[in-house]
Amino acid sequence: VTVHHRDDLDRQQREFRTIPGTTAIVYDQTCATEKRRRRKRGKLATPDRTVVINEAVCEGCGDCSAQSNCLSVEPVETEFGRKRRINQSSCNKDYACLKGFCPSFVTVSGATLKKPKKDRTHDPAALPPLPEPPLPRCEQAWGILVAGVGGTGVITIGQLLGMAAHLEGKGIVTQDAGGLAQKGGATWSHVQIAERPDAIFCTKVGTAEADLVIACDAIVAARKDTLAVMREGRTHVALNTHGSPTAAFVHQPDWQFPAANCERAIAQAAGGPQQLGRLDAERLATALLGDAIYANPLLLGYAWQRGWVPLGRAALKRAIELNGVQVASNHAAFEWGRRAAHDLASVTALAQPQGQVVQFVKKPATTIDEIVARRVEFLTGYQNAAYAGQYQAFVERVRVAEAKLGSTKLTETVARYLFKLMAYKDEYEVARLHTDPAFLDKIAQQFEGNYTLRHHLAPPALAKRNGQGELVKQAYGPWMRTAFKLLARLKGLRGTALDPFGRTEERQMERALIGRYKDTIEELLAGLNAGNLALAIEIARLPEQIRGYGHVKERHLQAALPKWDALMTQWRGSEAVSKAA
Repeated sequence: VTVHHRDDLDRQQREFRTIPGTTAIVYDQTCATEKRRRRKRGKLATPDRTVVINEAVCEGCGDCSAQSNCLSVEPVETEFGRKRRINQSSCNKDYACLKGFCPSFVTVSGATLKKPKKDRTHDPAALPPLPEPPLPRCEQAWGILVAGVGGTGVITIGQLLGMAAHLEGKGIVTQDAGGLAQKGGATWSHVQIAERPDAIFCTKVGTAEADLVIACDAIVAARKDTLAVMREGRTHVALNTHGSPTAAFVHQPDWQFPAANCERAIAQAAGGPQQLGRLDAERLATALLGDAIYANPLLLGYAWQRGWVPLGRAALKRAIELNGVQVASNHAAFEWGRRAAHDLASVTALAQPQGQVVQFVKKPATTIDEIVARRVEFLTGYQNAAYAGQYQAFVERVRVAEAKLGSTKLTETVARYLFKLMAYKDEYEVARLHTDPAFLDKIAQQFEGNYTLRHHLAPPALAKRNGQGELVKQAYGPWMRTAFKLLARLKGLRGTALDPFGRTEERQMERALIGRYKDTIEELLAGLNAGNLALAIEIARLPEQIRGYGHVKERHLQAALPKWDALMTQWRGSEAVSKAA
């Protein structure tokens, strides 16, 4: 018997398939979600290493999600397109995302995540007392369904309700139902509460029999099996509006959270918007308690204050104590949920960043002038004013040509995607972005302690290759930051005869793409009219599909080029028809 790291699994499988007879591979690893649960309970040490992503370096290619299959790698929309970030509240510290072929990953060692400052404004007990709501009677079974995703405490909420009912001497039956046994799988906890045990006739909340749905996740709440338990006019819904990515995001980098569709379906099933209580529980929990894991107890407190839970406050708080995990924080989350139900606007205001933790983020550009100006500023820092001027002049030519059609849609598309190609992230740019004070300030806002940063990179001259011939990343210590500072100052060499990186196939390809894109746009402008404007915009958007670094970018490019050729063939055909007419 030989023991290997999980990274060798593919190689071992390939080797074993050549061995005659019966073979066996035993994959033995503690579930990452179970590790996280043990850490929360103090039964397992938390690794002294936290992963962050420099969003400016990220290309949004999604290779980190594909490598890790982890939903803690979340989308974040920025001025320059969709990027990735790590949800620190749900991260299992599995570190598989580091294998994604991207230099944006940084690990922080010797640091702890900053928590909200403990002052009286962030202590619900220090605020004026709230009126307690009238609680519903439950002579018949009061059906509660908790719907959410695995690994976030959905089952715990069901257990708390069950223990509180037991403490009050009520009848109680709970049944949990889960999908995939992984964080991110749809999970439900069915809770039936009645004044007497003999008033409960089944273990699950039946069709159209839910009195309350605690919707910890909107997508799970909008599933058919969740909607089926709702009844118009009877069911109340406490809805967490925070958009969490699903497993689809792992393989679809452009996946969009269907918030409006989910809320519409839930409201219709429950009998209208008046049956819903909406709040971003995850954002409130993170801002007020420092961890999104408290979103579900916060949602429970919200539902209780609305008068939708037939249990006393004392019993629920005692159940939290008996659970024995982060008791003070869970108590506080419950109380913040109550306050959110009483006055959501005030709680939301308290959750806004204050003092030195304010992050001054520019609002996304909305006009064509703003879009161009932001990118001219960026390209000036990327290279110089002359380089930025080339960009600005080309976009202006597109604007003049399109103005005859009374539109700016093509101009905006070219402004975004010519910039994307011209700001290709070579070694100089990665170094510049990693040494940007804005990135370091963001790290300082997020962490405290005497920490060190390690960058995970695959320099072609130093990196090893895997069995597929692809470069493999490795960690580089603090000395790399010194190298970055030096490299960033050498950006003037970019594209010159003295550029040591400019002769690589990847850099030559990136510069060739700029020329090809400009030539394509020039051809579009020569035959542009109202009838083919939509096709021109579709062609101008093609660089959106060319993302990533190294072999990942090459793969995306090879997929995009046939589309590029096909659309140009379509364009030339439509142009010929137009001339013939």
